[in-house]
This record gives sequence, C-alpha cells and structure tokens, in this order.
Amino acid sequence: MPDQSPQESRTPGSALRGPVAGSGEGLSRRTLLGTAGATGIVLGSAGGAIGYAAAPAPPTPLTSIGSERAMFHGKHQSGITEGLQARGHIAAFDLVAGAGRKEATALLRRWSTTAERLMAGEAAAHDDTDVARDAGPSSLTITFGFGHSFFQRTGLEKQRPTALDPLPDFSSDHLDKARSDGDLWVQIGANDPLVAFHALRAVQKDAGGTAHLRWQMNGFNRTPGATAHPMTARNLMGQIDGTGNPKPIDPDFDRRIFVPAPGEPAWMANGSYAVVRRIRMLLDDWEKLSPSVQEQVIGRRKDDGAPLSGGGEATPMDLQKTDSTGAYVVPLNAHARITRPDQSGGAAMLRRPFSYHDGFDADGTPDAGLLFICWQADPLRGFVPVQRKLDRGDALSTFIRHEASGLFAVPGGPAKGEYVGQRLLEG
Repeated sequence: MPDQSPQESRTPGSALRGPVAGSGEGLSRRTLLGTAGATGIVLGSAGGAIGYAAAPAPPTPLTSIGSERAMFHGKHQSGITEGLQARGHIAAFDLVAGAGRKEATALLRRWSTTAERLMAGEAAAHDDTDVARDAGPSSLTITFGFGHSFFQRTGLEKQRPTALDPLPDFSSDHLDKARSDGDLWVQIGANDPLVAFHALRAVQKDAGGTAHLRWQMNGFNRTPGATAHPMTARNLMGQIDGTGNPKPIDPDFDRRIFVPAPGEPAWMANGSYAVVRRIRMLLDDWEKLSPSVQEQVIGRRKDDGAPLSGGGEATPMDLQKTDSTGAYVVPLNAHARITRPDQSGGAAMLRRPFSYHDGFDADGTPDAGLLFICWQADPLRGFVPVQRKLDRGDALSTFIRHEASGLFAVPGGPAKGEYVGQRLLEG
C-alpha cells in the first residue's frame, strides 16, 4: 500500500452545492420530497410531545452532505480527484457471448444517461427503485473504464493502449482470478450509503442482457465532517494513510495522473489508468504489535502521521537521520521510506481507496482491508515500479495479502451530448 492518499477534505471545484430552499433556484422532485418529508416528521414528533399540532413550516434545505454534487460532464471523469467518499462500490462486468461493439455502445449510452441523472440527484430514466428518493446527490460519482479483454471482444484491438498490458506478477500476489480483471469496470462513490447502493443497482439493471457481473466489492471511508477539522484518513490498521499523495495544486499533477492531449491513443486524452487491488490486512497479527513497533513498520507516528525523523505530518522525511546507536530513525524497510517518489524513480500515483470488511472467517479472523485504487497516466511509471520495490523488502508485506487485481483504461470525461467512451467506440 504505497504511502499516498487524498485528503478527506474536498478539492476546490470538485463538487457543487445543490440549490437550497428560498434561493430562487429550482428544487428537483427528489430534493423537494426529501426536505419537506424530513421537516414534517421532526415537527410532528415535537408537537405530539407537548400536546398540540405544529403549524406547517417551509421546507428546509438539504444538509451540506446531501446537497453536494459532482459533475458528469467535464475534462475528466468524476471519481478521480474528488475527496474520499463515505461509501463505495466497485464492480467488473464481462460482455455476454455474442455481444460486441454495437451492444457495448448501447450499454455505455445507457450507463452514461443513468450516471448523469443520478449524479444530479434525479431518478433513473426507467424503472427507478426509489431507494434514494429522499436524498440529494450526496457527492455521487460514477466512473467507467475498459479492461484489456474488452478490446478483443469488440474488435478494437488496434485501439488498445500499450499501457493496458497486463500487470507483471508480484511476490505478494495471492490473486483470485474470479475477482480480478474484467471487460468493463465501474466505480461508484457517495456520501450516503443508500445513494451509492441505488447507483449500483441501476448500473447492474442497465447491463441487462449485454453484460453480466464478474465481481463486485463494497467499501467505506470516514464520513466527511466526522472529525473536528479536515484531516488525512486512517485505514483499518489505525494509521494515517496518504500523507504523500500528489495534489491537484502540484505543478506536475496533470502530467503524472492524466494522459495528455492528443493522447496515446487519441481516445484516451485526459483519461487515466486505474489499478485496483483488494488488499487483505492481517489484522490479528498487526494488532499484536505494540504501537512503537507498528510505527517502525510504517515509518510514521501513529497519532499524527508525522515521520519518525521528526516534525509534523507534512514535514519532509529525513531519510539520513540516525539515533544514538547510529541506526536510521526511519528503518530501511519502513513502508513510508520505500514508497517515497524520490526512492522509486519519481513514480507517483493518486490513491483514492476504500476500506472494506466482508465479515469473519470460520476461526474468527476478520476479512478486512483496503480496496486499493490508484490513478496514473502510465501504470508502468506509476504503480509498477513502486510495487516492485515493495516486493523487495517492505516491512508491511508481512501483514497484508494482495487477493485480487485489475487494470483499467478510464477515458476522459464526456462533453455535453456525449457518452463515456464515445471517442473509442465511434472513432
């Protein structure tokens, strides 16, 4: 798990507030029902408690969590640079036998229509389940990508990027092929669990007879606003995870994360590559370690994420600092040392993960860990060199296991009137 992850706070411009009552802007049917219904329940309860019926009150606006909205159209697809979301689902689909480019085109049209409506806080165009009727957009993002196998299935082999070549084998891999790869990949995130599930169900229903579900995983993060101030998230090991993540304000951010225009191939301009790994944390073993030993494994203090060499969370790590015995303060095999970009040939990737917990094994061992998702302009210069270095001696490797993997080409965002992947499928 390279030491990179976005801040829990939202990046500027990553979401727009929805309309509030009395602002003069129109409310969607879902927003109106949600706010008015919530107000009626609260007032009715209060009135009954003191013996009189409360007078009707004007609708109150959605809370900030419910009203925040990510945009479907744009230079990049949503779900990449936005802050961490409270709930996430990732899934891969395979085209059914006999389905090809024509059927895939129709499916991406359906998925894009559904994504645009749901991200705006509207109901699906057909057969909406009403699961999220009372909610606002809740920062919903729906992101689509193509796997290596998609191009052969659709006769588009000449358009397959070389960057989508299969990842090499790593010594830490214990991969379940049934939960890896896939023709099509979908990432869903929201700050309300019902909104996220509603989107997952809509995407699955839209797949219809064109594609069947290959695998699906569920994740979560801390809800935005749960801490006294914005801070880097913690993972299930209790560590602050992601201090070194590249930030959109960095001058080289776009170059490292997004494929430049005109793109190679052209349809990938402004797109990115997502590496997806299901990393199980061996929590029973990890939690037997003392906090000080855990800090030695990671190379950072557990309480505030500061490097063991001193300072605060954002203080650059001093890799040459030694203690009174001459030993490095940050051990040579510490996870944070190995994953630093300057220790991996400048390799950088934008981590945007979700934690997961899928219950317990028969012996009580928790099946929990990280749905690792990282974004980069080229996996051979991002994920691969870092993971190869981790393979050669990361202290954390004893406490994690890579159980599933996938690599997907995620095209740039659609312009108004376009659907996701149109430049590939109709180019």
